[in-house]
Amino acid sequence: MWGKLKHIGKEKNLSSLMANVSVAFMGLVSFMLLTRQLDKELFGEWVLFITLATFVDLLRFGLTRTSSVRQLSGADSTLQKSILGASFRINLILLLILTFLCWLIFGLLEFYGIQINNGYRLFLFYYPFLALSNLSWNNAMSLFQAEQNFRRMMVVRISNVGLFCVFLLLNQWWLKLGIIEIIWMNVAVNAVSSIWCTVKSWDGLFYLKYAQRKMEKELVNFGKYSMGTLISSSLLKSSDTFIIGMSPFLGSAGIAMYAIPLKLTDLLGIPLHSFAMTAYPRMSKKALEGDLLGTKKIFYSYVGIITLLFFPVALGSFVFAEYLVLFLGGNEYLDSLPLLTLIFRVFTVYIMLLPLDRFTGVLLDSINRPKLNLYKVLVMTFANIILNLLAVFVFKSLVAVAIGTVMFTLMGIFLGFHYLKKEIQVKGRHIVSESMHFIKNLKTHLG
Repeated sequence: MWGKLKHIGKEKNLSSLMANVSVAFMGLVSFMLLTRQLDKELFGEWVLFITLATFVDLLRFGLTRTSSVRQLSGADSTLQKSILGASFRINLILLLILTFLCWLIFGLLEFYGIQINNGYRLFLFYYPFLALSNLSWNNAMSLFQAEQNFRRMMVVRISNVGLFCVFLLLNQWWLKLGIIEIIWMNVAVNAVSSIWCTVKSWDGLFYLKYAQRKMEKELVNFGKYSMGTLISSSLLKSSDTFIIGMSPFLGSAGIAMYAIPLKLTDLLGIPLHSFAMTAYPRMSKKALEGDLLGTKKIFYSYVGIITLLFFPVALGSFVFAEYLVLFLGGNEYLDSLPLLTLIFRVFTVYIMLLPLDRFTGVLLDSINRPKLNLYKVLVMTFANIILNLLAVFVFKSLVAVAIGTVMFTLMGIFLGFHYLKKEIQVKGRHIVSESMHFIKNLKTHLG
């Protein structure tokens, strides 16, 4: 019995899920501590800062990560060094460009005395330090994903998320430091993970001499589409925060309130992210071997099984939404509880639609159609921004922002299936049959 449990525990989907759940748990504890250490305005500024940082990180690493994972899958050690060295050099150049732009804009705002939300100001000044500190461990993620080494991925991520969580616990009970000190500590714990990845030669810094112009061009040519897709995907969520932050009516307090149901939604999406990480290399390998039927079967089974798993979770979240919101936000948000509960219940509908939307994009990338995936996400992003502007500046409603999320996701599902039907004749009805076949042969898949 123990041997079987150990065997199942090594299965890649479950390893990926455990890695993401462990990191997410630390992130959840950190989020809860921050809601209790910072008032609504300051917490809203922190959320805006970290959302912008996450978005720009996707811009930096989106150019190389998807293409690196695709190239690293099955590559020998010599080719791995070339790929890692090339991706590190590209990301280093991007870091220098972004540092110049951030500090230039910050300097102009200070010189002309232009007033903006302080969260934007914090980002412009402090992000270059954070970007330098997380460069190496982020670049190493490509290698971990390609090797399906989710245990190592988990340990590296916990080394910074866990340390940050420990700091926040000390800050809650003893230190009582403010937002600036919290930002600096976030920079420091990211540097710990990066130094570790550099020492272990996982990040590509020591392989810069193996970087070739040809490899850099290959990564960029594929990555320019996947980067656009990742940026647009991030904007689908983060544009809500950016646009709320521009509103004189909602402002930082609005960001803080919206962040709570959004965080709960992100937690529900963790399994999806984990399975997508394992599905992409598998589908890519099948597609590169010319086995389109096998590629489609993986797609059908993943979509069906994950949607089935999500249903009871989404239903339970809908029913107990009020308790979940209060648990995460604390008494500071008690006066906004009815509003935040309604927003989260809208998001539970969005969660049920996510597997179909996410895996149509993963499949388009796997069959080497990143351009079509980019078009799909760009349409969704454009629609979301329009809906957000209407929700924030016309209706002045956070609930309307959440409803817009459901609407653009439906649009993405329709467009994704439209492209896949044209390219490889994907049929929606096969999702059920392949999922049932997967369940019947679960023992074989785990083996």
